[in-house]
Amino acid sequence: MPLIPIHMPQLGESIAEAVIVEVDIKVGQDVAADQEVFQVETNKAVMGVTTPVEGQVSKIEALIDGSYPVGATLAWLEISAEAAKQLGVGDSTPGQNPAPDTAETAESIPAPLAIDPDRPLTVQPTIEGLPVPATATGATYLSPRMKARMEELGLHAADLSGIAGSGAAGRVTIDDFEKFISEIDEKHRTAASPMRIAVADSMRRSWTRPLATVGSPVRLDTLLQHRKTQPSKPGPTLYIIRALAIALAENTAVAGRLVGKEIVHPDAIDIGFAVEVDDGVLVPVLRDVDKKPLADIVGEYSSLVEQARLRRLPADATQRGPGIATVTNYGVFGIVWATPIPLPEQNLVLGLGQGTKWPVWDEEQDKFLPATEAVMTLSFDHRILDGGAAGRLLGRIAELLQKPNEL
Repeated sequence: MPLIPIHMPQLGESIAEAVIVEVDIKVGQDVAADQEVFQVETNKAVMGVTTPVEGQVSKIEALIDGSYPVGATLAWLEISAEAAKQLGVGDSTPGQNPAPDTAETAESIPAPLAIDPDRPLTVQPTIEGLPVPATATGATYLSPRMKARMEELGLHAADLSGIAGSGAAGRVTIDDFEKFISEIDEKHRTAASPMRIAVADSMRRSWTRPLATVGSPVRLDTLLQHRKTQPSKPGPTLYIIRALAIALAENTAVAGRLVGKEIVHPDAIDIGFAVEVDDGVLVPVLRDVDKKPLADIVGEYSSLVEQARLRRLPADATQRGPGIATVTNYGVFGIVWATPIPLPEQNLVLGLGQGTKWPVWDEEQDKFLPATEAVMTLSFDHRILDGGAAGRLLGRIAELLQKPNEL
């Protein structure tokens, strides 16, 4: 009977490879069309690989924890002559298709990317960025020989920040580098996940810009009181997402991107929010938040949070872009103040610290009253915003949060 391959599909525009985390089939098993047979992990989510047609599993090429590029053959499926004819797969006469273990076929099967369990994964980021110098006294100059050696090992200049250079003016020599690598080989190591590698690459690219952070306290009492009256009980993060969207819609330039000598304004107010997952962070996106009242986005927000934690985000939540800004509620971890870093594609990230109840002076009653406050921080590309504009944006968000009924 004819044999067809099950290939690693294109799982996203910027995804070039994925790691096999689960094999859900066995040789000889009958499978239906569109049945999930592999679970694969990308730098964004865990996704399923499905069968193109019903048939019987003839051979499994993929191994768990192996990293395979798009197009790699993961398994072979034995199908009926009729199904082969419908797919347009060669001659439907049984026995005309070469067996997957022949030399000709074996050579055409892309091999998995090599993974040494004692070394970090070397999955290459699919969006390249400029290497960032490690420190002023470290790897500020990289010779062609050094660059070639680093490329061979899949390292960036930022990975050399722990090397003390012995060359002229503190330069890191090839001997310094090889000594550093040999010392690492003697230490305990664990493999970095594709998610951790993706986060690291994103932050490295973000840091090529001049970033700054400002912060100011915000009263949460009115917001928390309003939340109690709502049947869906939206969290503080959702209130802030909505307030940020309204503020940015009033002045889209602050969320624009500097390209050459022009500021490119966003054409939609799409806001992402950070969700902690195993070994990293995912940022699902709410679309057109300025046009939807708070009550209308509670369900969508809750669904995206749950799907992100399961690493099962729908394509629309990530593939249409990361939005124009991100909101992160690091207060849930007991953090009062932080300096989050905007995504490379964004100019802004708004953070909320832990709410604290303390006495605040009330001018009308001429006495201290208990109040719940938290610090909001805004990290931004300093080429687009200055401190004054950033402060005004924070002030506008705080003002909107005092009128939750209008959100």
